Amino acid sequence: MAKKIIQKPRGTQDILPADQKYWNFVVDNFRNVLEGCGFGRIITPTFEDTALFERGIGTSTDIVEKEMYTFKDKSDNSITLRPEGTASVVRAYLEDGISSWLQPVKLYYINALFRYERPQAGRFREHHQIGAEIIGDPSPLRDVEMIALISRCLKRLHLDNVSLQLNSIGCQVCRPQYMRSLKAYYKEHLNSVCEDCTRRYDKNPLRLLDCKEKACRLVADNAPQLINTLCPDCHEHFRTILEFLDDLGVSYELNTKLVRGLDYYTRTVFEFWYVDDNFGSQNAICGGGRYDMLVEILGGKPTAGIGFGVGIERLMLVLKNEESVLVPELNAPKIYLAQLGGAAKKQAFMLAQSLLDNDIPIASRFDKKSVGEQLKEASDLKVPYAIIIGQKETIDGTAIVKDMYTGFQETLPQEMLVSEVIKRLS
Repeated sequence: MAKKIIQKPRGTQDILPADQKYWNFVVDNFRNVLEGCGFGRIITPTFEDTALFERGIGTSTDIVEKEMYTFKDKSDNSITLRPEGTASVVRAYLEDGISSWLQPVKLYYINALFRYERPQAGRFREHHQIGAEIIGDPSPLRDVEMIALISRCLKRLHLDNVSLQLNSIGCQVCRPQYMRSLKAYYKEHLNSVCEDCTRRYDKNPLRLLDCKEKACRLVADNAPQLINTLCPDCHEHFRTILEFLDDLGVSYELNTKLVRGLDYYTRTVFEFWYVDDNFGSQNAICGGGRYDMLVEILGGKPTAGIGFGVGIERLMLVLKNEESVLVPELNAPKIYLAQLGGAAKKQAFMLAQSLLDNDIPIASRFDKKSVGEQLKEASDLKVPYAIIIGQKETIDGTAIVKDMYTGFQETLPQEMLVSEVIKRLS
């Protein structure tokens, strides 16, 4: 009886070699922009104390209530696989003495995240995110800096049909008054909303505005708007952001229903949406906002912060969907080594090592394929040159160098091959 093939868990994926060019294109562009803006990379643990996310994200959020991968380790500690990146960075900011560095601190990460949610196109239970944080400066110019940085990255990816959604959800001064008016409005409509929204009414009423159910969205359309009840400080903060974005030519849409799904957000929240009818309803490719209370919630002094996260898989899906975006190929082989016979195989193998020592990517086959079959493979790989070593070349200490585009070939001494290849490829 044949053994059953073990498959990957639902909601995970294998990122195969053919997709690596998309992965590298996304990561390299973001990393170059971030490091050029003074961000340093931080790597935090894949799992953390569960209390970090319960306190940081909020116990009434969907992430903590439904989506975290939480387990007991052998010492009976409650451990959670990292569902988002900001809480871990702030924990490191406090624990590792980063709060004593010159402020503000700019950090970025490239992490795997884990959430038990319904898998969809570009959304996985294990997914990867590029994120960045600026901690230690309450200025609205940091909000503008972060948004402009993301816009710059997306332009470098040649993505044009992207919409910036922007809102302010106030602070601990002005939000309580709004929450009272929001609950008063929804109290008259509880029979018209979904079960999740009925639960959110008591636990997390701001999330009522964010529900994707059609009936709930109709109710939310007439709900009072938080932006109309901002305190003077929040109003001035948001006005400054809009003014600078206008001056920079960064277009945006005010979205008064945008609240994001984590409790630590204050004031500015934003998302970048990919606008395409074929992309589905889950069109957010990047999101973030300000979290001026999070450091204090996790035991530090009151410290402002702002950050964002962008899903790598989501952007890869967008790039595949965008036929107009030419993603650079990876470092394809430049030389194909073809050989015939045992002695030729040894010489070709040693030549391969010399070429690799000089950073020249190669392809070769050391099985029993004929020279003709090997050259067909070289043609399929679109290498510019093939080097052929047969029985005669083995005896003479030579090799045939064939231009795969013109068909021209010549015989050269083997000791000249590396320098000749370097010359031709340059």
